Amino acid sequence: MKWWFNMVLWQRVLLALLLGVAFGLVLRSFGGTYTVDGVTHYAGADFATTWIKPFGSAFVQLIKMLVVPLVFTTLVTGITSMGHPSKLGTIGVRAFLLYVFTTLVAVSLGLFYGTIFKPGAGVDFTDVVPNALIGNPPSMAQRLINIIPANPVHALANGDMLAIIFFALLLGVAILMLGKPAKPVDDFMKAAVQIMFKITHWVMEVAPYGVFALITWVTAAKGVETFSSVFMLALALYIGCLTHMLLMYGGLIKLALRLPLIRFFRGILDAQVVAFSTSTSAGTLPVTISCVQDNLGIKPVVAGSVLPLGATINMDGTSLYLGLLALFAANAFGIDLSFTDYAMIALTATLASIGTASIPSASLFMLAIVLPVIGVSPEQTALLVGFILPFDRPLDMMRTMTNVTGDAAVATAVAKWEGELDEEVYRTVAKV
Repeated sequence: MKWWFNMVLWQRVLLALLLGVAFGLVLRSFGGTYTVDGVTHYAGADFATTWIKPFGSAFVQLIKMLVVPLVFTTLVTGITSMGHPSKLGTIGVRAFLLYVFTTLVAVSLGLFYGTIFKPGAGVDFTDVVPNALIGNPPSMAQRLINIIPANPVHALANGDMLAIIFFALLLGVAILMLGKPAKPVDDFMKAAVQIMFKITHWVMEVAPYGVFALITWVTAAKGVETFSSVFMLALALYIGCLTHMLLMYGGLIKLALRLPLIRFFRGILDAQVVAFSTSTSAGTLPVTISCVQDNLGIKPVVAGSVLPLGATINMDGTSLYLGLLALFAANAFGIDLSFTDYAMIALTATLASIGTASIPSASLFMLAIVLPVIGVSPEQTALLVGFILPFDRPLDMMRTMTNVTGDAAVATAVAKWEGELDEEVYRTVAKV
């Protein structure tokens, strides 16, 4: 097995992903079937769910275990490393504006490809069970208020990322302004970051096995036919996300920053593969932080502040998907859209994607915000969610990879503009 460990991590993860697809298809195709109440079940899928999926779930749990302490400590130390509170303003404003801009571009691409591919046209909703959206999505005002944690400890325990970021910002600025009296806390946080990075590296060594288990289960349970009923939607989403990554992020890196593009994508490949397999950008955050610091030369002052923010508000893949689903609904329900409707879809999809929970399929439930602006009823929205949800996991994998790529691209841009990018590291280490 020496050859295995001689491979760089992203190659091991990618190979595990491909092997997982192959093994999952074998289980589904040759595991046999049985029928219960007229419904066909795959024995191979049951085997994968019982004996293989738990290993993937354990890997996801390990990643989730790291998220809150790593985000909190890296954000605090990132702020204290700035040297002056004024620098926080320039980093935060640049990151936020760039995230919003890329989100608007993404939803516009979604509408563009939705117009070309016309997903939803001729879809038959017969026998689809509506998936009711429980409760009303919070208003934008309530989302802003919820950023302030009533109990910081409760926010940390529940992984409320926006509230954690808010409290970490306050703590970091307070340490920075107090100076010498707060040095013991500053030293503690810096030591904690190093400890968390060490644990992250340990966890990443088991990533290939976790990815293999997850992809085997998904393939055995869903099979390649998961795309058959939503083929045009899947095609539009994958092409749209690839276009966005190449043109938006690629243009930012190559044209605006004058940095080698291939090195950027090679440097974040570990994070992309983990994002694709786990479908959670927040869960991938420890890997993303490790990649941009080790491979791209982004210093902790930016990596520790911009990436946690991006994992929470940067949902380019989600906004692109929401635009596509809006056109899917319009085509399926025979709704004619005007230019104003397109503009309202773009606006609401952008706002809805900001703060969307970075967990699998969460973006589907943001349809309750987007679809009403084009006249889709709550009953129709529930029907659409019920139709898409069984096929959503392969689509969510691509959306998440797009989100994580965007986080890294924006962090690279902010680091370059702020003078916090070690270009020697970027141009050398990222070759692998």
